[in-house]
Amino acid sequence: MADATQIEQVLLNLCANARDAMPKGGQLTIATTLAEIDDRFLQVHGYGKPGKYALLAVADTGTGMDQKTRDKLFEPFFTTKEVGKGTGMGLSIVYGIIKQQDGYILVDSEPSRGTTFSIYLPLTDATVKQLKIEELGAICGDNETILLVEDNAQVRFVTKELLAGFGYQLIEAVDGADGIEKFMANSDKVALLLLDVVMPKKNGREVAEAVKHIKPEVKILFMSGYPANILDVYGLAGHADLIGKPASPGVMLRKIRELLDLP
Repeated sequence: MADATQIEQVLLNLCANARDAMPKGGQLTIATTLAEIDDRFLQVHGYGKPGKYALLAVADTGTGMDQKTRDKLFEPFFTTKEVGKGTGMGLSIVYGIIKQQDGYILVDSEPSRGTTFSIYLPLTDATVKQLKIEELGAICGDNETILLVEDNAQVRFVTKELLAGFGYQLIEAVDGADGIEKFMANSDKVALLLLDVVMPKKNGREVAEAVKHIKPEVKILFMSGYPANILDVYGLAGHADLIGKPASPGVMLRKIRELLDLP
C-alpha cells in the first residue's frame, strides 16, 4: 500500500544520488522482491513491525559512504555535495515518504564499494481494482503558451516534451529571475506559468507576485517535491493550484486545462 506518485519521487531522488556518486559511470540496479520482517530482522536492526513486505532496492557501484556520513544521511539539509549543487533535502524527503507509508529504509554502503538503499513497504490485503485508462486526448492544449520556470534541467526537459506533445507552446526559464525576465519579454502571449517553488535567485512565490503585478489575469500553477513544512515557509502548503513533483502526466495536463478554461 503506497502512493504511486510519492514512490516515483523516492526513485527519482535515489537515482539522482546514484548518478552523482558515479561521475565516471557505473551500474545502477533497481530491483523488487518479497521480504519478511521477522525476529532476526528485529534483533539486527532494533525496530520493525513483523509481517510481509514489498522490498524495493536501489543500488549503485559508486563512491560509497563511510559510517559518519551514513549516520547523518537522512537529516534535513545534510549534503556531501559542493555548495550550490544540492539542498540536502532529497534523502530527508525520501525518509519522510517511506515513514508515511509505514515502511522502513536501510542503507548499506562502504567507501569505494557502492551503496544500496533497501525500502520495505508493508503488503496490503486490499483487492486491486482495474483502473480505466484516462483519455489524455480530452485535455490537450489549444496552442496556448506556457512559461515553464524550473531550475532542474532534467525535469524541465521531460515537462517540456510532455506539454509540447499535447498541444502547448513552451518558453523555458532556468531560475526565478530568468522567469521574470522571460515573462516580461513575452507577457502578451503567455497564458500560464508553471512554476517550481524552490529555485535560485527568485522562488516561485516571488515570481508569481511579480508577473501578477504586470498581468493580473495570467494563470499560475506551482509544482514542488518538498513536504508541507517546507512549503509553509513560502505560504503555499495546501495551495489549491499546487501539484506534487514529479506529477503524473494526467494530473499535470488536467490541472493546466482546468486553470486555462477558467474565465
